[in-house]
Parts: sequence; structure tokens; C-alpha cells
Amino acid sequence: MADERVMIYIDGSNLYHSLKTVCGRTDLDFREFALRLADKRTLVRGYYYNAPKDQVKEPDQYARQQQWFDYIRQVPYTELRLGRLVYRGWPKVAPYEKGVDVRLATDMLIHGFRDNYDTAILVSGDNDFSDALQAVKELGKHVEVALFGSGRSSQQLRAEADKVLVIDAAFLAKCWRSK
Repeated sequence: MADERVMIYIDGSNLYHSLKTVCGRTDLDFREFALRLADKRTLVRGYYYNAPKDQVKEPDQYARQQQWFDYIRQVPYTELRLGRLVYRGWPKVAPYEKGVDVRLATDMLIHGFRDNYDTAILVSGDNDFSDALQAVKELGKHVEVALFGSGRSSQQLRAEADKVLVIDAAFLAKCWRSK
């Protein structure tokens, strides 16, 4: 429905690793991807969540990530939301994100309470979001989950969603920055 308002919430780390694993590339045209997800509905805004690498501990990854963040900041109607990485036991232990999932879930709920959208689309395979999806549905909103891979992935999110969007090579065919 063309007058249906959509907001998109993207778990950036999950998206990056899924693109790398499933597609072997990460040069996503973010605007085209968001429009493809919205599918002729009104795209109100997209939110991209991630945690910046430490500039001293991971200088090369930090520089590449900052280029991506700069790109995201330039995409119309898109917001970059950052948490932080915790480096306990580095370099033997990989860093972990703090504040990213909670911020995404909080934003999704706040926008639902404020009636900023009719449908929330979550791009993530993280089962931790299932309670947030249920809360959004209890507000009378629709929730869709965009997942990579087969029907075996993220069963909990699939069960909670009103609709599942499968992201595969065909879905992404026109969503790359370099063709």
C-alpha cells in the first residue's frame, strides 16, 4: 500500500557479516536497499546501528569503517546510531558491542509510540529482538524481518514477524554501489 509508512532498523554488524558471508561483498547501495525493502510504500527514515572500531587498536578497520559511516551519513533520510566496542582481553579476545541492540530496540519502540510508522522493518538475524518485535505489534504496528539465508535461520524472529523478507542475490541485484 503506497500510503503505508515504513521505518527501517538495521543491525549494521549483522548486515555486514551477512553480506560478506552470503554475497562475498559489502558495497551495498544503502538507499537502493532501503527502497527495495520499503517496496513502494512510503519510506519515512532508515536507521543504521553499529559500533566504531578503536582507532589505535584496529587502525585499518577503523579507517574503512569511518568511510562507510561517512557514506551512511550522506544517504537521505538515514540516521547513523553508534554504540561502542569493548576491548577486554584484546587482541586474544575479539571486541564486543555494547549499547547497539538496546538502542535499536528503544528507537523502534519510541517511534512506534509516537506513531511515526505503520510498519517497522528489522534487518537482523539476532533473536534478542523478538521481545521488541512483540511489543511493537502490541502497539498495533506491523513488523517485518529481513533475513539472509534459508528458512532455517532465525526461527524465533520468523515466528514473531508479521512478514519475513528474504534477502538473497536476486533481492540485492540492483542494490550494489559498483555493478
